[in-house]
Amino acid sequence: MKPRRVIDRTETPDGEPVEFAFEAGRYVLRVAGATLMTSATHASEQEIAKVAADRLEGVAAPRVLVGGLGMGFTLRAALDVFGDDAEITVAEILAPLVRYNRGELGDVAQRPLDDPRVTLYRGDVRERISHGDWDAILLDVDNGPDAFTLRDNASLYGVRGSRKLVKALRPGGVLVVWSAYPSPDYERSLRRAGLEVKTERIRARGKVQKGGLHVLFVAQKPKARAA
Repeated sequence: MKPRRVIDRTETPDGEPVEFAFEAGRYVLRVAGATLMTSATHASEQEIAKVAADRLEGVAAPRVLVGGLGMGFTLRAALDVFGDDAEITVAEILAPLVRYNRGELGDVAQRPLDDPRVTLYRGDVRERISHGDWDAILLDVDNGPDAFTLRDNASLYGVRGSRKLVKALRPGGVLVVWSAYPSPDYERSLRRAGLEVKTERIRARGKVQKGGLHVLFVAQKPKARAA
């Protein structure tokens, strides 16, 4: 068995313990003892960007907001699929994650923070949502609509939070939200806010066809009607 190496220990803004480790040949991030992410299972994180790009086909110079840097996989996928003229903002509230992505994790996702198309916002994604006029908003900040990494993230979900997301999207804009499990209640909240919604189930390990199924809530704002 390969030795386990703890790289760093810190805390979330809520005071929960965070542990970043390398074990069994993979990087693992745990919050309060629960695994939040691992470098071994990231196919669904990559799929977030691909699904959004498919919905936005033909949109020039898309403005994209990525909520949650994580281990860099969603950001890397966004850079790969949205084109050379994309403007991508990634918001990350956990400062150590930014440091890990510039250090130990850098090569895992091919150093997406170094790409000139990327603007890094070190803070809460909710503070960037309100800047609006996004063609795509990609959220991977919690384990689900009621399993929050930070307590304040609850305001992202529910009808009120969904309406803020709708307001921030351009007509025809796309919202994709990652979750570890399905949530009919969250789907209803998105629909009540005026979005067209479907869910997709993605293998955590992609083509390997093993591991758990993750859920993507894919929602699109109706396009403006022609005058």
